Amino acid sequence: MKDFIRVMKALSDPNRARILKLLQQKTLCVNEITSIIKLAQPTVSKHLKILENAGLVVSKKGGLWVHYRISNGAESPYAATMLGSLRHWLNETVECDRSI
Repeated sequence: MKDFIRVMKALSDPNRARILKLLQQKTLCVNEITSIIKLAQPTVSKHLKILENAGLVVSKKGGLWVHYRISNGAESPYAATMLGSLRHWLNETVECDRSI
């Protein structure tokens, strides 16, 4: 039950939904996400950590940067189910602006 709640809480924030939308397009580092969605770096890092803990994104260190991408859902069946359900929304052409 804790894993289910963790995934649902992670998806409940509009900024985290915007981050997932960005990561659906390509792998990004914190600085790239920060410049696109105009949030402070610590805020973006916190959102990414929540998404990662829920199994929705994965990270890989590459040199000085940590790169994030959408997970394949292997860590959590709840994350896999929600990512599958969100796939249609994530594929829509929507600008990642403050109105999302």
